[in-house]
Amino acid sequence: MDASGYTTLTRQNGLLHELQVIANNIANSSTTGFRREGVVFAEYVKALDDAPSLSMAHASARNVDLSRGEMQQTGGTFDFAVDGDGFFQIETPQGNRLTRAGHFTPSATGELVNAEGYRLLDEAGGPVFVPADAGQIALSEDGTLSTIQGPLARIGLWQPQNATALRHEGGTLFSVEGEILPMQGGRMHQGSLEGGNVNTFSEIARMMEVQRAYELGQSFLDREDERMQTAIRTLGG
Repeated sequence: MDASGYTTLTRQNGLLHELQVIANNIANSSTTGFRREGVVFAEYVKALDDAPSLSMAHASARNVDLSRGEMQQTGGTFDFAVDGDGFFQIETPQGNRLTRAGHFTPSATGELVNAEGYRLLDEAGGPVFVPADAGQIALSEDGTLSTIQGPLARIGLWQPQNATALRHEGGTLFSVEGEILPMQGGRMHQGSLEGGNVNTFSEIARMMEVQRAYELGQSFLDREDERMQTAIRTLGG
């Protein structure tokens, strides 16, 4: 295969990867707190022995869209939404993770947990506990969780030291390469959830565009294969 064939193969691999990312965005367009992802293409030069260098495409990096999703009122006591920047911090077996998905329920021991059973953490990094006999629960904008008897806890909002350090682990959880820092001035709302920030129509349009590009690349590879087979038959004859 000549240089153009290798270059096209790397491009095809990147386009296929982008199609997978777009499909995942569309599948999670209605997932609470989901963050749209995009693929970052890059070019690198491959040195070849006794031949000109070869330009190759690379598309492994993912770009996380941190724009806010639409607020959806639910009326749930333990449905919390972040207004602006910041993330809730969740304790998982793999370490602490960040999320914008704010649907929680009290566990059997009274700790607020998400759908996977992972504990929500307060501003000090400890679990948030709600007694079974707490009665009516109210959440203020600064994250203070209270009953008529007084404050119970203050839910923390967190952010990565560097936004590019966020790594999507699947679903709505993000790991952070580096330190997770408390965020000052964030606001929360009770009885609401933040929807995903995926624009389904633009994602479908992008999928069609990438599919056309992939099909053009495949047509080129098919023609190259036919050309090589013809050359082999001719020379072999």
